[in-house]
Amino acid sequence: MQFNSRYPSLSPKLYHQQQPSPLEGAKAGHFNESLANELNWSEDDKNNWVEICSGQKTFQEFKPLAMVYAGHQFGQWAGQLGDGRGLLIAQILDKNNQTIDLHLKGAGSTPYSRMGDGRAVLRSVIREYLAGHALNSLGVPSSNSVGFTSSTQGVQREKLELGAMMLRTSDCHIRLGHFEWINQYQADLLPEFTQKCIEWHYPECLEADQPILAFATKVIQRTAIMISHWQLVGFAHGVMNTDNLNITGSTLDFGPYGFMERFRPNWINNHSDYKARYTYQQQPSIGHWNLWQWLNNLVPLCPQEFDKEQWKDALAQCLEHFEPTFLEHYKHGLSQKMGLPSFHKDSFDCAMAFLRILQSEQLDYTQSFIRLQNKEYEVLKDDCLDRFQFENFLAQYQAIRNGQDLTELDAEMQKINPHYILRNHMAQKAIELAERNDFSELERLFKLLSQPFTKQIDLEKSEDLAPLPSDVPEVIVSCSS
Repeated sequence: MQFNSRYPSLSPKLYHQQQPSPLEGAKAGHFNESLANELNWSEDDKNNWVEICSGQKTFQEFKPLAMVYAGHQFGQWAGQLGDGRGLLIAQILDKNNQTIDLHLKGAGSTPYSRMGDGRAVLRSVIREYLAGHALNSLGVPSSNSVGFTSSTQGVQREKLELGAMMLRTSDCHIRLGHFEWINQYQADLLPEFTQKCIEWHYPECLEADQPILAFATKVIQRTAIMISHWQLVGFAHGVMNTDNLNITGSTLDFGPYGFMERFRPNWINNHSDYKARYTYQQQPSIGHWNLWQWLNNLVPLCPQEFDKEQWKDALAQCLEHFEPTFLEHYKHGLSQKMGLPSFHKDSFDCAMAFLRILQSEQLDYTQSFIRLQNKEYEVLKDDCLDRFQFENFLAQYQAIRNGQDLTELDAEMQKINPHYILRNHMAQKAIELAERNDFSELERLFKLLSQPFTKQIDLEKSEDLAPLPSDVPEVIVSCSS
């Protein structure tokens, strides 16, 4: 590995250095060799992946640390938070010379554990491992994982479960909540911290007349693009607290996430979300709200040439980029999914008509787009109780496509519509087998989700392609992990 240790150069008030606390009886779970290759892992590193991913081996070049940050959780100020069970164990350069964080999850308690045990259970580790892999394969910016390990050590949750550790990678673990903590507890660190964030992640902003405003705009735009990607693949994060969004617009901190099956925009995928704050349909507005909270923490950085009210107005104007950026990427992506020209004035209305059909008929989100892509119009119509509604949509749809370059439009559909998403019941089956030390189903899913846009007849199972029957209870997912 080629190390590029940046975060330890910041004030030690921003982190606590400590070694991980390995679990008893650590053993191999799954290893993402292709990602290890992208990270320039040596053969020796790959041979020792179990020791690295279980906290038994750390590196002389980087002393592991837990970050401190704060946040708004479910819309309420939660005060100081921080890495309560994870440690940044290295920062390295990948094959593209990009700095990547290696973050060990389940590494034991830290000063920021807040009465927690600092551990992760096999169930939650597998869900995060598969989700990061699935989103990256779908082209959605996301953290990913080199590997995870199981153990013989029990961890108490609602019941006693197997402890596990996972080595997560991300281009950035600096969260919106870092700024909230600094502004609340160590305001003198804010100028240098912000400057380093710009230098490390948005160096092009240093050339702007107002680098902080340029930085804020970039963060807002990247977050909007990330959420547009979520909406297009039907992904619901489930816990969009300000401490769970980073400054580079890459998905972070999987917990009670879910991929949309039957199209229900108000589906509560996180059963700890009693007020339905973080449903799929709420994600754009919650992203906007989180960024507004974040911008408030940049107010103290007012330059001399601004008065405070002018500076607040300038920051507010940065947020005005969120909605048009989100809509631009969402509308374009939705047109691609539909096989419609994005420039046509009626394409978005037609796409929304299709989504209304999926909602009213409770059709599967992913497979309905595949059927549309395969021109299985009669199959789709037969799934509808209101056949007249579908016929009206189809007439508009075909009228828009008439006279267009269908070869190009159909090729775009094939590039953006996945055959496979990670359904909760798929992950649950892999978890149940893994808890019995059988990782074969996890390996199958890992391979299947590696190429989601390619039909894999020999690898897929029927349950990969449809929701559970309506008389079968859905898999319940909550913040417990």
